Amino acid sequence: MSIGLLFGLFFLLVLLGVPISICLGASTFITLMTFTHMSPIEVSSMLFEKIDSYSLMAIPMFILAGNLLSKGSAAQRIIEFAKSLVGHLPGGLPISAIGASIIFAAVSGSSPATVVAIGSIMFGAIMEAGYPKKYAVGTIATAGSLGILIPPSVVLIVYGVTAETSIGRLFMAGVMPGLMIGCMMMVVTYIGAKRLGFKRTEPQDFKTRLIKLKDASWGLMTIVIVMGGIYGGIFTPTEAAAVAAVWALFISVFIYKDVKTKDLYVTILESAKTTAMIMFIIANAMLFAHFLTLENIPQTITQALIAIHVHKIAFLLLVNVILIIAGAFMEPSAIIMIMVPLLLPIATALGVDPIHFGIIMTVNMELGMVSPPVGLNLFVTSGLTNMSMKDVMVATLPWTITIFVGLMLVTYIPEISLWLPNLMYGH
Repeated sequence: MSIGLLFGLFFLLVLLGVPISICLGASTFITLMTFTHMSPIEVSSMLFEKIDSYSLMAIPMFILAGNLLSKGSAAQRIIEFAKSLVGHLPGGLPISAIGASIIFAAVSGSSPATVVAIGSIMFGAIMEAGYPKKYAVGTIATAGSLGILIPPSVVLIVYGVTAETSIGRLFMAGVMPGLMIGCMMMVVTYIGAKRLGFKRTEPQDFKTRLIKLKDASWGLMTIVIVMGGIYGGIFTPTEAAAVAAVWALFISVFIYKDVKTKDLYVTILESAKTTAMIMFIIANAMLFAHFLTLENIPQTITQALIAIHVHKIAFLLLVNVILIIAGAFMEPSAIIMIMVPLLLPIATALGVDPIHFGIIMTVNMELGMVSPPVGLNLFVTSGLTNMSMKDVMVATLPWTITIFVGLMLVTYIPEISLWLPNLMYGH
């Protein structure tokens, strides 16, 4: 009865267009008030306890680091370096946009931030080179989704906290799938450009590439500092986030000198607003998940599926279907917080590694970012390019299918995700 009220209220509020965080919090609060003896004060205390986590402290720092670098010229310098490497190929500029998105995703950890930073610079350049508008839009919208897979990733941090697993391992596990899907998208872009009749041009010489690498090196060092520091045992992922924020502040203000002291207040305020939004979603989602656990829903579902002998392959296929649908309607952090308590116990009972399962979920969130009707990257790209949502959806289709193929590979070949963390941390 309580579960019926919980999900009934949740879906009713979703259909009414209420923000997802309010849907989660309000449905749980009303259900708790109806079926338990908890007071409103106890519920509010629980809400704060759920986000009182050391690991979650990494989120505001990574958001601040990404905002500082995207406000300045770091994104432009990374794009110029990417163009020097692959700009001479058929589809070179769109491929550069994908390459720059991969690099910037590793700096910002955010999908919408990657779309805005790369898209605002590259969209016009791709159009000027003679590519169709839809071609430019398709590459930028989908490549930006890599921001939630390639570390440092806010979504991977949220998964690590919820699943109580190593965030360092998760970061390492996201590297190979992110690079693999990025390369697959580049191949699709190359083939498409050849079909459109674009030809190879003269590559830039080694000296020019070296100069552009030097220009981008301060921004690229953010990746080295974060990943090197975590792998080297110098600091935890949370401490790495603080170091990344300080480093981004240093290079933006004192090295590149393109973020003025007077701009810092606005940048910090924007970061705080984004952090507050994410934390509010996380708090309400954790409260929702807490009630599900209280009612033994995950355990009941696990026992039922084990009793009917569901095969691991069929279960993972079902998980992908559920998450793709959920990703089209909900924010990634909320999906992680709701679905992990329900699905992870079943996955581990069937022999799926929790790290591997986290990467499967995150790639599904990538697809959700470019899936109608509520894919966030679609809205961001539509706003950047003044194209209708329908046209943006059609434009992204070839690359969305590519991400789906990547998802199938990641789902059924665990070594893609687990090889690097096992190499670095041991089994």
